Amino acid sequence: MSFLVTPLAAAVQAAAEPAGGAAVGEVLIATAGAAVATTVLGGVGFAHRTGRTQLLARLGRWTERISGLPAWTAIPGAVAGAALMVALIGMYWDISLHIDDGRDAGPLANPAHYLILAGLFGIFAAGFLAIVLAPDGDKPSRGAIRITRDWYAPLGGTLMVACSAFSLMGFPLDDLWHRLFGQDVTLWGPTHLMLIGGAGMTLVGMSVLLVEGGSAAVQHARESGQDASVREVARPGARLWEIVMRVRFLGIAGGFLVGLSTFQAEFDFGVPQFAHILQPALIVVAAGVALVSARVFLGPWAALGAVAYFLVIRGLVTLIVGPVLGETTPHFPLYLAEAVLVEAVALVVAARANPVRFGAIAGFAIGTVGVLAEHGWTQLWMPLPWASQMLPQALVVGAVTGVAAGALGGWVGAMLRAPYARISGEPTPAVVPAGAPWVRRLAVPGACALVLAGVVGYGLDTSATGSARADIRLADVATGDARTVSADIRITPASAAQDARWLTVTAWQGGDTLHVDRLERVGPGRYRTTKPVPVHGEWKAMLRLHDADGLAVVPIFLPLDTAIPAPEVPAPPAFTRAFQGEKQVLQREAKGDVPGWLQGAGYALVLLIAGALLLGLAWGLARLAAPPVDTPRTPSPGVSGPRPSPPSRLPVTPEVPV
Repeated sequence: MSFLVTPLAAAVQAAAEPAGGAAVGEVLIATAGAAVATTVLGGVGFAHRTGRTQLLARLGRWTERISGLPAWTAIPGAVAGAALMVALIGMYWDISLHIDDGRDAGPLANPAHYLILAGLFGIFAAGFLAIVLAPDGDKPSRGAIRITRDWYAPLGGTLMVACSAFSLMGFPLDDLWHRLFGQDVTLWGPTHLMLIGGAGMTLVGMSVLLVEGGSAAVQHARESGQDASVREVARPGARLWEIVMRVRFLGIAGGFLVGLSTFQAEFDFGVPQFAHILQPALIVVAAGVALVSARVFLGPWAALGAVAYFLVIRGLVTLIVGPVLGETTPHFPLYLAEAVLVEAVALVVAARANPVRFGAIAGFAIGTVGVLAEHGWTQLWMPLPWASQMLPQALVVGAVTGVAAGALGGWVGAMLRAPYARISGEPTPAVVPAGAPWVRRLAVPGACALVLAGVVGYGLDTSATGSARADIRLADVATGDARTVSADIRITPASAAQDARWLTVTAWQGGDTLHVDRLERVGPGRYRTTKPVPVHGEWKAMLRLHDADGLAVVPIFLPLDTAIPAPEVPAPPAFTRAFQGEKQVLQREAKGDVPGWLQGAGYALVLLIAGALLLGLAWGLARLAAPPVDTPRTPSPGVSGPRPSPPSRLPVTPEVPV
């Protein structure tokens, strides 16, 4: 009967862990669930706009009283903040599950997917509520977008809907991608970047919405005869409210830093599949854009405040994913030196007089001195410390990246600051002159984006190293079904690993936490492991080498995988194997028989959608800073329907410290 049992077992395994798309039943269930949730959300919005329910109106009036912000800002802001936190925990949990356990039995079998879906839909719902709660008859802000004759959507809410829809599109496209090309077990798969990037860019929409709401409330107070420039410190609780507002703005700035840092996740966990130079480049991008924009927008100490928020959130996520859930622990950059550098540059270069110039100078400091500081931090905590041989290259790449990222951050901060500058009477940076052609208005972010795209593309190079080979001798540490070994390794030629960025034995996806062993050098070209290597069950164990020429791998043990299908690569006591390209081993599930033009077309489609989103965000920021000159006056804030009473407290200009 073995001739029947063996194929049957293989079929069961392939069905349990599909290497392509999800089962049709799970696709139908997910589609039905999304349809129900969207229908309910749309029904609530329709009932509110037509006056069939007062639920949102009552909730809106309550939030206006306690927040001092219009309902179309207060409610979506709270919903989006909670949803982003849920999605963030789900994302890092999902990555750790794939690192520790391998492929899912199906999209609905992974508990982290529920958190990601709930969080992303919550962000979409927040943007939708901002649009639904906009008051009838008047524009909620000067940059609002007209929907019907008397209904205008807040610009921030529109951007939030666009970002979350882009992210949610990643789920069905991800399944389609897996069906066409196999599973791409990397964070940097195109549809994975849609999921992560869309959620991260939502912070831009949230920032715009909060600026719109605060500006509208201040303008309404002035039109009502109140002095919006006077801080109500004598009123009981007013000082506490000002502190809450300050923390809220800083929370969005810190959240933006968290969002931009998610692209580093492969390095955070210790299984990067791209050149190590990409990590400092991504750190500089995140710090340059987020910290510089925070300093320009919010004023003194904002960069440090954003980093403090980042450390709290990422520290919490690390504790939840690692010690609490028992998965591989994610690490993160420190960013403290970069924040200090931004604040120091602001002492000698006026941040708001010319924010792009300030950003470029601060970005250069981040890309040089900041990179040196992060190099030290990687030696203390990162799973793969930066090699000293990489520093010259990192400083050059960091300097170029920092200037572009900092200039972009200065532009973003200036766009967010412009509405408050108009209200407070402070000079408005002439970064986006009203009425200028859109090509000119978007020239700065466009040029910076092209430079950053080039740097990231450079870091994504995965070319294999030359014709090196490894002679490996294994000694059993434990035998039986849970076999572990120690390894003595000789690399030929000996110079192949002499200036390695990393040289490790890595084992993953075996049902336990990630195994990364930085090898001990015992002689020219000779290395040995420092802890037992698992070579049993579903573990995938390999020798990884990253030198100046590229990334390569020697498989030590790979299990039989009938779903791909892929044969077992055994781990005998002694063997010699040539180094090969990492993708062949780390991404075994990828289909090798797909026409190149089809995969190219897939990448081009995703890039086109992503480019449209980024262009839309830049357009939204420019519109916020320089809205159409023929717009009517900014109306009173409030929910749709009968206009509510003005907020009892007035938002202040988001200056730090207040």
